[in-house]
Amino acid sequence: MEYFVLADEDTVLGFRYAGVDGQVVRTPDEARTALAEQEHARRAGVIIVTDEVANAVRDEVTRLRFDSHIPLVVQIPGPDGPAADRPDLPALIHEALGITL
Repeated sequence: MEYFVLADEDTVLGFRYAGVDGQVVRTPDEARTALAEQEHARRAGVIIVTDEVANAVRDEVTRLRFDSHIPLVVQIPGPDGPAADRPDLPALIHEALGITL
């Protein structure tokens, strides 16, 4: 399965060192276009986006997450770390499944 990252320059560079292709996006329009291209190309099974990119195009990310099986969209913290209001993984699991870790 191929991965593709949409993020700021530092994040894309870091993923390229790990062998993951990506595209630097600086504006919501660039992010929307890149997401649409990746969705239609169907090369990447997983698209990795930073919090900043996901927040800039929240509607598109939500649509892909809930209306599409491929690609899977995974949201990660950017270079500045996780957003202060972002719940941690155990909180997300509890919300989704009702299981406390």
